[in-house]
Formats: sequence, C-alpha cells, structure tokens
Amino acid sequence: MSENSIFSIFPPAPTEGTITICEQNGGLVNLSSSTKPYKKPPSYPEVVISGGGSTSLTHRENAKSAFLPHNETVWKRALHAWYEMGSPGVFEEIVNSSSEVPDWVGVAAKKTLTFVRWANSLHGSIFPHLSMSNEEIITKFSDIVNWSRSPVKAFAWHPHTLKFAYALGDDSIKVHSGKSDLVPTLKHKLQKNVADLAWQPQSASVLAVACQSCVLIWHVEPTSLATRPSTSSCQVLQQQNHAPVTCLAWDPSGRILLSASPVDTSLMAWDVPMETCVPLRRLGGGGVSLIKWSPDGSKVFSATPSQLFRVWETKQWTCEVWTKCTSRCKAACWSPDGRTLLFATESEPIIYSLTFSTSIDDTSTVIGGSQSAVVSVSLAEVGLSTEDGDIVRVGGLVQSMVMDRHGERLAVTLHDDKEQVLPYVALFRTRINPMLEITPCGLIQGESGEYPLHVSFQPSFDKGALLSIIWSSGVVRYVPLYFIPSEEIQNVQHRHVAPPSLNGQILSPIPSH
Repeated sequence: MSENSIFSIFPPAPTEGTITICEQNGGLVNLSSSTKPYKKPPSYPEVVISGGGSTSLTHRENAKSAFLPHNETVWKRALHAWYEMGSPGVFEEIVNSSSEVPDWVGVAAKKTLTFVRWANSLHGSIFPHLSMSNEEIITKFSDIVNWSRSPVKAFAWHPHTLKFAYALGDDSIKVHSGKSDLVPTLKHKLQKNVADLAWQPQSASVLAVACQSCVLIWHVEPTSLATRPSTSSCQVLQQQNHAPVTCLAWDPSGRILLSASPVDTSLMAWDVPMETCVPLRRLGGGGVSLIKWSPDGSKVFSATPSQLFRVWETKQWTCEVWTKCTSRCKAACWSPDGRTLLFATESEPIIYSLTFSTSIDDTSTVIGGSQSAVVSVSLAEVGLSTEDGDIVRVGGLVQSMVMDRHGERLAVTLHDDKEQVLPYVALFRTRINPMLEITPCGLIQGESGEYPLHVSFQPSFDKGALLSIIWSSGVVRYVPLYFIPSEEIQNVQHRHVAPPSLNGQILSPIPSH
C-alpha cells in the first residue's frame, strides 16, 4: 500500500533543528530554531501551558478522590458518588478504591459496573470500554493526545472573535482574549474530568464544558473584570446515565447543544435556556464517541465505540447508518458546505470520504448520503527525504484532522501502530468543488523533541487560514497559512489534479427511522 501513499509525493520534510513558521507563496517556511525565528501574530495571546498547574490524576485515583478528604471511608466517598452520578458512580468509586475493600467486593463491583453500563447502552453486546474507569474512557475517546497525561485536557476557539479557552489537568479552565490581558479562570465543584469545550455561536460569552457527570454552561462576559467568575453564572445540565460526557457540538445558529457519552447510546439535544433535553436514541454501537455538526447546520455525524456510525438530518432527526468499517471511527470533519464528510478509522492509514446531496427545498428531510464511502487518501508510512538529504519515516494512523473554514487546507496529526505520535502535523491543500481533491502541502514541525497534542483552525482569520498547535512542551504556536481563498478569485480556471487514491468502496448505509 505504501506505493500509493500520498506521502510519497510530499515536499521534503523539515530538517532537524528547524521550526515551521508559516505557509507563504505556496510552500511552508522552515527556519533554524536556534535563531528564535518564531513570532506570534499581532494581538494573539502568548501561551505556555505549564505542567505545574496540570498535574494529572492516575487511573487509580479518580477525580472525585482529589476533591474529597482522604480520611473519609470508601463508603462515605461512595455515598458522595451516589449523589453526583447515581449507581454507576458508587460502583466506580469502589473499583477505584479496591485496596480499601475486600477482594470479593472489588470484583463484584467491577462486574456490576460493567453490567450497569451495558444496560445503559441498550445494546446486546458487551463492549470493552464499558468496564473502563471514567478517566480511561476519556483518554481513549478524546482527540487530545495522551489525555490522562497531557498538560491540556480540552481546547476551543471562539467562532467569531479572537478568543479561546482551554482546560488544565486540575480541571480549571482559562479564557484568553486577544484584546485583553485579563485571563479569567473558571472553576466549579462539578467541573471534573473536563473532556471537551464548545463556544456557543452567535454569542460572545457562553461556553459549554463536558464534565464527568454533567455539562456546565458558563457565561463569561467579555466586559467583566473578574478573574474568577462566580459559579452563579454557570448552569448545570444533567441527565441520568449520560456520563462521562466526552463530546459537545452546537448547531451553527447556537440554538441547540448536543452532548455525547461513550456509554450512552442517546445523543442529548439540549435547549440550554430551558435546561431541558430531548434524547436522540438509537440502538446499536454501545454509545456515542464523536459528534460533528456540519457547518451548514443540515446534518450531524455521530460515531460510536463500535464499527458503526450515523449521519442525522436536523429537520426531522432521522438518520442513516453506515456499518462494516474495519474499526471505530477515530476522527472526522465536514467541508464548509456540508456536502463532504472526511473520516478515518483507528486501524487504517486512510482518509475516507462520503458525499451528500443538497436539499431540494427547506422541507426536505433526505440525508442524501452516497451509498458507499471511498478511499480519498492513503497515509501509509513511507521514507521521506528531508531538506538536507536524510530519510525520515512519515505516515500512519490518524489521530485527529481539521479543515479550515474555506475548505482549502486540511491538517492531520498521525501516530504509528504503537500509539507513538509523529512529531509533525501533515498539511494538505483541499478543494471540494466540483469534486474532492486532496494534494500535499508539507509537514509542520515544532522544536526538537516536540510532538502535537492538539490542532485547530482559528475560525475568523482573514488572510487565508491560521492553524493553532498545542505542542507537547505546553507551548501554543500559531502557524499562519497565507493564501487567497478560491471563492475570492474570479474568472480563474482551475485544472483538476487527481490525488493518489485507492478508489475503494467499502461501506453501505442502512436507513434508520
């Protein structure tokens, strides 16, 4: 398969000891890190996420125990867990405190926890993730590399302004704004095991937080001078058996918030002002591990911990189901027009694509997905020359991928079959009309020894695209990609170049109503 890998036609990899500064004139610019060439764009915050404020808990010590006096008995802690999370919380507390209870009690609690989660998942098969602790579940399904040990647990750009939020290992959240040196810190007693953040569109102040036992809605007023906003400005959204919450997605209008848990087969659609929700329930899959709302608002992609994923239409909330993946869907992103979905599984070095037809009218509820997913790009590992002639191994399995708002750049982080993250971010040029086209741009490299923990595009950058990368050192760097979006270029004919492709067909949809 390696001879079909897109990396075989990539530009040379950056030389060891260089750092990628930007994309300019169609290519990535790499300069020696010894000259300290990196300069952040004007008005962008300079952020280094230190390990001191982000010490993570081990799998044996869950988040509840960090906030409770350690002289309390396991039974009293279990009572606290009952109040917070119901019966699953009790059994998990006993499992995590197995050294304090008789062996038979610990074994019985683990088996009971597995059964309770299986019952909550409403599925007839036992999934391995149902017997994991909350921390292990979040680590497995988070898009943050090595979540349990990472200095940052979640990160989110505001959709309209120069502002972002990130969660630390102590479960506090910091909010940075380009126009202010004030950095509010958000803390709440239920803010434990933060797995995802999502700013509400069409709002300056509302931030949703996915937590161990609930979804918190913070109202962070941009004009406030408070560095520690009061918890009175925070709403708590809870639903029984919907925990831990690991993924959030707002609809583009900001009216509906979706939340997902890998141990609950229901997506929760929240009316935040009313603090009510409607479960979108479907049998199969064992839970919901990933959700992505299309930028046009018409569709929602939802993956499960199994080999099954769904695409929902958002008028009547019917869905189509795709099965027969080789493994679960690990990463996905939509094109800006909502007509193309890119996704990757956890066991194949391949990016697949699904195409969707547009609605004929506003009353149409047809999802219109293609009958099969096709192989768009092979990311198989190959040897790639560096700029000074050395050979490095590049390629592997997708960890995460994001597309910019113009649909012209795709950033992908990769890891090998031993879960070792590559020290690069692979950058591709993309075109979505008249058909999907993915071609190489180059590899983005940080300082020596760094690897990317999280990548995302700043949504409102106006000179092409700007990629933010959180590196393993805790440094947040911004890589501006300067180009003129094709929609701004008039009367220019583009020659279609077919990318390397296996052109396979593997997945068939099953209508579900």
